Amino acid sequence: MDKTLRNLIIALAILIILVPLGLIATGETFGEWGSEELEEKIGYLPSGLEELSSFWNYAPLPDYGFADNDTTVGAIIGYILSAVVGVILCGGTIYVIGKLVAKNETE
Repeated sequence: MDKTLRNLIIALAILIILVPLGLIATGETFGEWGSEELEEKIGYLPSGLEELSSFWNYAPLPDYGFADNDTTVGAIIGYILSAVVGVILCGGTIYVIGKLVAKNETE
């Protein structure tokens, strides 16, 4: 493993570990409003969002936590698990796209 990749992995690991610090913050997170909060903020709920609002009822980790566990430890584990899954999905997508682009350039 080269030094750049190692440093990237270390930086991502540190950021993943720091993710639960968001639990300490007061107020709400920008852009993570439910349909009720959005309707309250802008005065109406766009029809497309209204139709899609029930989609997130079946999220694997609603509100970044476990449905049966409302403890702080459960929230921390949920935040870290969400971060790890996000990094894997984003990193995997970038890796696959990079391989496809590199393959097309060699042909």
